[in-house]
Amino acid sequence: MPLHLDTPLFQSRSLSLLADKSVWLKFDALQPSGSFKLRGVGAACEEYKCQGKTRFVSSSGGNAGLAVAYAGRLLNIPVTVVVPQSTPLHARKLLEQEGATVIVHGAVWAEANELAQSLLDDTTAFLHPFDNPLLWSGHATLIDEVVRAGVEFDGVVLSVGGGGLFSGIAEGLQRNDLASLPIVAVETDGADCLAKALAAGANVSIPAITSVATSLGANKVAEHAFRVARSRDVRSVVVSDVEALDACEQFLHDHRVLVEPACGASLAVLYSEKRRQDLDGIKSPLIVVCGGATATLEKIQEWRAAAEKATNSLKSLSA
Repeated sequence: MPLHLDTPLFQSRSLSLLADKSVWLKFDALQPSGSFKLRGVGAACEEYKCQGKTRFVSSSGGNAGLAVAYAGRLLNIPVTVVVPQSTPLHARKLLEQEGATVIVHGAVWAEANELAQSLLDDTTAFLHPFDNPLLWSGHATLIDEVVRAGVEFDGVVLSVGGGGLFSGIAEGLQRNDLASLPIVAVETDGADCLAKALAAGANVSIPAITSVATSLGANKVAEHAFRVARSRDVRSVVVSDVEALDACEQFLHDHRVLVEPACGASLAVLYSEKRRQDLDGIKSPLIVVCGGATATLEKIQEWRAAAEKATNSLKSLSA
């Protein structure tokens, strides 16, 4: 039996009226670990346990580590999670609550990942947050569930960090004979590694993560995700931090679920009038409400104040 849950799927009346479309929401924010990550991570952890591994190590800005910690607790396998300093204290406490050993190291995920790699041995499985075929296959179950439910959709809107969810959704569409459907891949400005790579025609890295959406904080998208994005109908969209945060607050009002800015990025394509043009030709979009257990309302408001201050400073400089 898989560790993840079949999550709610329903049509959003408020967003459907707002966008003049039939908007379907797949609520992976309601996975036990707080995000879609549990689909792929749970599948990978079960596989590694079958291979005889006796410890799990993860490097994560929050959600992937939480999924590993949850899976390890259920499988009775100890977990160590290395997080960067940017990981909120609330996220670290959630990891410890799941029984994980938490190590804080480095300013960004790449530095945390380097330390995590040094902790590996023959009995330890490393759970990469986004670059592993086991993860992609697990994330693909989201599309399997939607297809089983008989919902007709003609495009998928999702947020992109390192490309794990994107790769999984693409795989899910492929194995359900829906590979021709467009994927709207949304990032925040300052965490837009896929957009930069597609514009450059090469999988380049971005120099630093400057967005508040730290869960999208990969400097470079997985090579597999980059290849998939270049081989099919993918619309790359970049929204501002303020747009993502606006979407978080409006979504809380409309659906009583608090998500983090990484999830708010994809919701912003619907809530922001000027972004809805990216849905042209899509009449019934499926929105992946990917979730995020690391956000609190206080943190959302704190990020908003910082983002608005930065925006106003840029306007002053350009005036």
